[in-house]
Amino acid sequence: MKLFQWIWAAIVGFVVGLIARAVLPGADHIGLIATTIVGILGSFVGGYIGALIKKPEEGAKFHTAGFLMSIVGAALLLLIWRMIG
Repeated sequence: MKLFQWIWAAIVGFVVGLIARAVLPGADHIGLIATTIVGILGSFVGGYIGALIKKPEEGAKFHTAGFLMSIVGAALLLLIWRMIG
């Protein structure tokens, strides 16, 4: 991956993590880095769930429901984080 792609993934992951934390009620005592990691991993989980529902079109750069499913995936990971912790 190119450096710009890593930076973009971190920025989008942070935004997705913040939105997931805002959607779920309750306090999550995690910092900036953990929020970013939850957002990035949530994007992978959401992408996997989205691919199970509908396969992306051939040659598509990203899935049509990618951002929304990323938030769903991050929220799911936050719920698992709360059950473990």
